[in-house]
Amino acid sequence: MEQIFGKNGSETPEPVKAQVSSPLAEGSLLRNGPGLFSVGESQYNHWFDGLSLIHSFTFSGGEVTYRSKFLKSDTYKRNIKADRIVVSEFGTMIYPDPCKNIFSRVFTHLSNVIPDFTDNNLINIIRYGQDYYASSEVNYMNQIDPETLETVGRINYRDHIALNLATAHPHYDSEGNTYNMGTAMMSFGLPKYVIFKVPGDASDKQCGKPALRKVEQIGSIPFRSTLFPSYYHSFGMTENYIVFVEQPFKLDIMKLATAYFRGVNWGSCLKFDKDDITLFHVVNKHTGKAVSTRFYADALVVFHHINAYESDGHVVFDLISYEDSKLYEMFYMKNFKQDAGSFMEENRSACIPDVLRFVLPLADNKEAPGGSNLVTLEGETATAVMKEDGSVYCQPDFLFKGLELPGINYNFNAKKYRYFYASKMELSAHPSKIAKFDVVSRNLLEWHQENCFASEPVFVASPGAVEEDDGVILSSVISPDPNISPFMLVLDAKTFTEIARASIDANVHMDLHGLFIPAAV
Repeated sequence: MEQIFGKNGSETPEPVKAQVSSPLAEGSLLRNGPGLFSVGESQYNHWFDGLSLIHSFTFSGGEVTYRSKFLKSDTYKRNIKADRIVVSEFGTMIYPDPCKNIFSRVFTHLSNVIPDFTDNNLINIIRYGQDYYASSEVNYMNQIDPETLETVGRINYRDHIALNLATAHPHYDSEGNTYNMGTAMMSFGLPKYVIFKVPGDASDKQCGKPALRKVEQIGSIPFRSTLFPSYYHSFGMTENYIVFVEQPFKLDIMKLATAYFRGVNWGSCLKFDKDDITLFHVVNKHTGKAVSTRFYADALVVFHHINAYESDGHVVFDLISYEDSKLYEMFYMKNFKQDAGSFMEENRSACIPDVLRFVLPLADNKEAPGGSNLVTLEGETATAVMKEDGSVYCQPDFLFKGLELPGINYNFNAKKYRYFYASKMELSAHPSKIAKFDVVSRNLLEWHQENCFASEPVFVASPGAVEEDDGVILSSVISPDPNISPFMLVLDAKTFTEIARASIDANVHMDLHGLFIPAAV
């Protein structure tokens, strides 16, 4: 396991070319993830702490060009200059060098009362206007050049909107606008979850002004518990609504503020309350006004939404759900020193995720009798039951078990859809299979190659495509077997059969998320 998840990556700054036998939609697939797990003699404790290594696969004229570069964040530069890890990450807390003078050490301690988070943006590549950013979930992002992968510079959300945290999974509409959510706490007045929008035409490349300067706050949702905000990695969006899941996987603010002095990492400040409930907030993305109905469900943990849409007075949304928060624990680096069999045996108690569908009725049902199911959508078995206090208890339709890192044909985002593509999880956090799932028939198609690990599958539509699954699936594949070179896998999205693969003569690392950028017409 350490060969795949614990090995330091390296840059391939100059393009490396490979041939693909089948014509593809032209453009670049940019991917982000941790790629450097030790600096000097110091090592990170958690896989999600590794320094960001961005790579791109550019499809042009039947060729695939590969390159990769470390994100030159302030965190990266400080660590490399010191030849050791000097900036704390969520699973690795760093303390000042004991050789520093007393004044320097005191200043470092005081500055960690309210943590100024790392800018090691290793989760995703996102777009605001025509600016592309390496993003994580903190107040910093780093702008990148999508062609060269050079780091352009750091930007702070706080310079444009009052946020401490923001997701790395925004949504985009057909006009190019970007919608996202963030968390405002501590020094930003009453704590709340903030919904915001950046217009598609917000970039000003001539004057070098960031798109974020035109950010618009749409609305906000107050915390239900002031000192325990919900952690969230993503959210849902329909044509008219933002769907926010306020889950009982919570960040303990007091523990966060004192973590440094207690000698624990920030990741330990996240706790799952299995006895609490999950709240569903539905907010009109045009007016910022929330639907007044109090929708709730049993305790769950969600990282990734699949899709959401409106249908006949209901909001339907699909997500990947866990019964607990053990997934984060599985990614501590010590676990990857085991062989695959030992790892799976030790983590057998970790739950396999469920694919769930919830259906929320939008009509004013205050006069409905207690105990009645308010879902009237034909063909849906998810329920939303009116309770005596006027709240609505939601129970999902179970679609499938064991899928994660979902992606769709993004032309069907916020619309009724049929297919999504995902990594198959089988008693392991490490995806060796990728799959296509049909939410109507509940059928599954898989791709697998022995001793290979495939990245999150990305759908790219065929030019002029009309049908939802008319396109290809892209996934970068690596193996601990030295006889298997890294390759870009290309599947027919309809049949899930291999069309082509492009072997890459370079060091390719396991990543997290990314973005396909079509070539300019």
